[in-house]
Amino acid sequence: MEADHDAIPPNLAAIDASAWRELETAAASPQSGFRFLNLCSVDSEARPQARMVVLRRADGPSRVLEFHTDSRSPKWLELSANPNVTILGFSTQTRLQFRLQGMVELHAAGSDLANAAWDRLSTWTRTTYTGGPPGDECASDVIDEAVLPKPADQAEGKPHFGLLIFRARTLDWFELRRQGNRRALLTYDETGALAACRWVNP
Repeated sequence: MEADHDAIPPNLAAIDASAWRELETAAASPQSGFRFLNLCSVDSEARPQARMVVLRRADGPSRVLEFHTDSRSPKWLELSANPNVTILGFSTQTRLQFRLQGMVELHAAGSDLANAAWDRLSTWTRTTYTGGPPGDECASDVIDEAVLPKPADQAEGKPHFGLLIFRARTLDWFELRRQGNRRALLTYDETGALAACRWVNP
């Protein structure tokens, strides 16, 4: 059943609102099942790439999710070339799967939004952006647990910090149940409003 703005089925509207509440809660709660999400992009050879990312912020009304990354990473280059992504998450607590599709905006170090996000980071998190580029080979002593790491200057990481702002256009909602799994497809317009929704076979 397709629905327009004036005729969204109440049960699907409630599912939509609940899903985004889950995401907003996950952004503030490390214990949430949706705190870590899978960000899927496509590389320059059209091969799918997936990696876990930490959900830093979620805003239901605007359908926005926020993530942080190292701007020297392969995914930054992939997203620069093709900003179409899928975000996938599953919570064992609620037995819900969210698969969101949309586009990501990249905000590099020095931009107002990246600077504001950097200022909110803890000192420890800032130090994770120091060191060599992600994916580069590193010396064995770097991963030797018996060797104490050298203190990192958090300021060294700021030029490598990148902010990713994802705007969802669809949400594929799936509930795993003992009997009668449920699945719904929700579509959002450019303003983030729920534009269409329908039940589909799981």
